[in-house]
Amino acid sequence: MSELAHASVAELGRLLADRQVSAVELAQLLLKRIDAHRDLNAFLDVRPDVTLAQARAADERRARGETGALLGVPIAHKDIFVTQEWCSTASSRILQGYMSPFDATVVASLKQAGMVCLGKLNCDEFAMGSSNENSAYGNVLNPWDKGAVPGGSSGGSSAVVAARLAPVATATDTGGSIREPAAFTGITGTKPTYGRPSRWGMIAFASSLDTAGLMTRSAEDCALVFNAMLGFDPKDSTSIDRPREDYTRSLDAGVKGLKIGVPKEFFGAGLQPDVEQAVRAALAEYEKLGAQLVDISLPNAELGIPVYYVIAPAECSSNLSRFDGVRYGHRAKDYADLTDMIKKSRSEGFGAEPKRRILIGTYVLSHGYYDAYFIKAMQVRRLIADDFQRAFAQCDVIAGPVTTSVAFGFGEKTDDPVAMYLADLYTVPGSLAGIPSMSLPCGFGAKGRPVGLQLMANHFEEAKMLGVAHAYQRASDWHKRVPAGY
Repeated sequence: MSELAHASVAELGRLLADRQVSAVELAQLLLKRIDAHRDLNAFLDVRPDVTLAQARAADERRARGETGALLGVPIAHKDIFVTQEWCSTASSRILQGYMSPFDATVVASLKQAGMVCLGKLNCDEFAMGSSNENSAYGNVLNPWDKGAVPGGSSGGSSAVVAARLAPVATATDTGGSIREPAAFTGITGTKPTYGRPSRWGMIAFASSLDTAGLMTRSAEDCALVFNAMLGFDPKDSTSIDRPREDYTRSLDAGVKGLKIGVPKEFFGAGLQPDVEQAVRAALAEYEKLGAQLVDISLPNAELGIPVYYVIAPAECSSNLSRFDGVRYGHRAKDYADLTDMIKKSRSEGFGAEPKRRILIGTYVLSHGYYDAYFIKAMQVRRLIADDFQRAFAQCDVIAGPVTTSVAFGFGEKTDDPVAMYLADLYTVPGSLAGIPSMSLPCGFGAKGRPVGLQLMANHFEEAKMLGVAHAYQRASDWHKRVPAGY
């Protein structure tokens, strides 16, 4: 049975369909693994009775003749998605113990497809961070090297997939929070086009950037889960009304004759040699498979970090204003009046990083600075998006590194917020443009830590991007590597 923990979503679907394993047996196996690897601190809320009830329901659906690629397949959810049966805290003390009266649309869609939830996953508080060192409930450890960060904010999601505690996990990407942790833990992390997945029930950080996505073992697994997860949601005002797609349709298309754009700005100063070597080797493999590499330029990409750290904190300041201790969440015990209660509740409930971003965001939105900072940042955001459109006129997809280095050690950047923000140098431009992008493992660098290759495609071209990734994964085995001990 232990080999089932290493099976892909596609393989598990086939085993369940052939009745070689039941959803209950699969859930029991993974719950035991989760309990055995609690030291990773990846799970915040595990409720075996609820998980097993969902698994029994999935088995009953199959017994009645129902079929489905995901029916009975286990999943874990980042604690940024609200759930009725598990606590939803955004890894913050201000929401400690909060039970939502409804499921996020992403959670509900996957539950409807028959997926069995294993629990809720640790993350940076309100998804703010690049290292998972900002959680109110402690650091998540990287299964490849427990002295290294697993990346953020979706560090819990990346760690459980890398450690084979779950075959797939939901995650969110605002400025790189799927791709960076996926790169740091040697798995496949995919962010779809902004507006394609529903944001209903996602605890908001930056509303014009937040995008639900997945951590999986492979591009094939991601495509299968996207089929159930992505679709129009009338409850979400940012949801794009497009017909559902089959995201597996391009998996066997290959890359012969495909043009892969390589941005010169992603290979400049700051990129560590070990990362560049692994990424260049992956690009060379694509050439062997018949793709053509095309030099392109994203001239405004270097402005992504300053633009992002104006827009995201501004939206954060607005979104987090609802956490005031009045309606739900943490409320201070001792206070003099309403104003004092709100001040103390927010001061006690929020950690250092949300406070920092709230202050920055409030400043850039204040009278006299709104035009100088926020409006200007939005104008540059448009320039960055236009750069991508010009690039896609020359190529089919864009490829490059995900991060400048492999995973760094705990505490290395906590005293320098700007250095931490620069970890998102190559991921932020794609987020600002709202395009689909992903990280797939392409080797190992310093200290045996994983390296990720980033792929980006034009809006709504997830299927093409996943096909390009699948072609590489059929020709390599980096995505099949497992950390020692797991």
